[in-house]
Amino acid sequence: MMEIKKAVESDAAEIADLLTQLGYPASEEFVLGKIRELTGHPDGELVIACEDGKVVGFISFHFIPQLALLGSFARISYLCVDEKVRGRGIGSQLESYAERAARARGCDRVELHCHSRRGEAHKFYARQGYLESPKYFIKKFL
Repeated sequence: MMEIKKAVESDAAEIADLLTQLGYPASEEFVLGKIRELTGHPDGELVIACEDGKVVGFISFHFIPQLALLGSFARISYLCVDEKVRGRGIGSQLESYAERAARARGCDRVELHCHSRRGEAHKFYARQGYLESPKYFIKKFL
C-alpha cells in the first residue's frame, strides 16, 4: 500500500538515489541540506510516496504570490518516481497532492518546467491536463 507524506531528513539517501535517476547525481549530505531548506520554508513543500517503508517517488513545489492577479500559483520544481515502479499511478497521486495543496492555498494554477529531453515526462504531464507554454527563459549565474 502506498502512503504519501511530508519528507523528513531520514529520507535524504533515497531521495538522492531518485535524483540520480533523473540525471542529477546528488550526495546524501547535499540532499539533506535541501530537505532542511525546503521543509523549513513556509512556501515550499517536499512530499514523498512510500511503499513498504521505501521511498518510491517525491515531488517538490512552491507557492508563489502573483502581483497583478488574485491568488497565487504553484510551481512544481521536481517530480520523480522510481523507474522500477513507473506506470502504476504514483506520479499521478503525487501531482494530485500538489494540486490539492495549491488549491487549498488559493492558487489559480500549477506550473512546471520540464526539459525538452524528457519526452516521456511530457506525455505524463499532458495526461494530467497540463498545456505546453512555448516560452521559457533562464539566466544562469556562474
